[in-house]
Amino acid sequence: MRSIKLLIASLFLCSCMQTSCSDPSKEQLKPSNGGNEGGTTPAAEKVVWHERAYDTYLTIDKLYGIKSGATAGFFNENYPKGNGDLSASFLWPYDGLMSGVALMNKLGYDVDYAAKVERYEAYWRSDGPGGYGSQTNGTTGSGSRFYDDNSIIGLNLVEAYKQLQDEKYLARCAKIVHFLLSGEDDTLGGALWWCEDQKNMPGNGDSNKPACANGYAQWFLLSYYDICPEAEKADVLAFAKRLYAWERNNLLDSSDQTYWNDRNADGSINKTKWTYNSGAMIAAGTRLYHITHEKHYLDEAIATAKGAYSYFVKQRDGIGMAYVLNDPWFTIKLIRAYMELEPDFKTCGEYIKVFTRNLEYAWQHGRSQNGLFYEDWSGKKVNPDRDKGLLMQDAALESLGAIALYNNEHK
Repeated sequence: MRSIKLLIASLFLCSCMQTSCSDPSKEQLKPSNGGNEGGTTPAAEKVVWHERAYDTYLTIDKLYGIKSGATAGFFNENYPKGNGDLSASFLWPYDGLMSGVALMNKLGYDVDYAAKVERYEAYWRSDGPGGYGSQTNGTTGSGSRFYDDNSIIGLNLVEAYKQLQDEKYLARCAKIVHFLLSGEDDTLGGALWWCEDQKNMPGNGDSNKPACANGYAQWFLLSYYDICPEAEKADVLAFAKRLYAWERNNLLDSSDQTYWNDRNADGSINKTKWTYNSGAMIAAGTRLYHITHEKHYLDEAIATAKGAYSYFVKQRDGIGMAYVLNDPWFTIKLIRAYMELEPDFKTCGEYIKVFTRNLEYAWQHGRSQNGLFYEDWSGKKVNPDRDKGLLMQDAALESLGAIALYNNEHK
């Protein structure tokens, strides 16, 4: 699973040097010492999720935002920035941030949305099939091109088109479809590789066809299907259905209807499970059902929704029922898939309530005094290096914004 490896690699480059900075968070929104039992909010205090989301956005912008130089307007990989960090974050954390920024714009906040979407183009590499690279110097893209990263950009560009109604986002989505097609081949029976640079290398653990690349490609393609030109629809749908069938045939754990992580070039299966892999397939199945009206897609999405809740949600000491306490960026993707499925499967509302209580607990117990969230939402400082990462704050921002919209809040 690329995400953890890249993040850890970047964090190990960090220096332990600390820089001083004034506390950016509002006094009344600082985490309490110990908080309330179970992370609950006193009855007299009404939780306004969009205000918490905006407060978190402002903290991220102040502590991670780059204000001058060639990468002004981008964000640092870590706070504090380490001596070995690049001049701007890797694409994945920027991608994660944009998912939250899109929600803030939708909630009615001025977050310079259009300009931030435009900065994606600084990661673009025009060589070969064209695609977004993992790094930027603020002007041009470099580094490896990952199929999951490009699909997440695609999802964010679909959202940008819906909010800003600019045709250029449709053209950029079409380019991403072209890049994804370049990653599909017949090895292992079809599907996408994880990374353009690591195709079909048996024995190399990173040479694999993973749930993340294939699941996110489906989620993007089926989102793009709703807005793409009529002439593209048949091919986009057929591509998504091929990837869906491959993932069910190769990575589905039929014992609980959740998904394993990847199939390596040597044919072996990595049976690690992550929340977001099942989430992407829930979203894909839901969308395929609404497009094709074939009920088996909905039945499969519901089965995975039930299985993922049973597998990932456990009784946690001091918290109650809770999703996995670390890797929150993965978990919010599962929750957003539940939000897509809920109109067809009302039980998802109960799954979302549990996550909302977990988010409240994290707000009360899982933040430092400067307002930044720990990776572990129980409040334990398990891995201080990972706590520094922009991606952990992205997860909190997207979670707060998504719950605000789910509750029909607006500024």
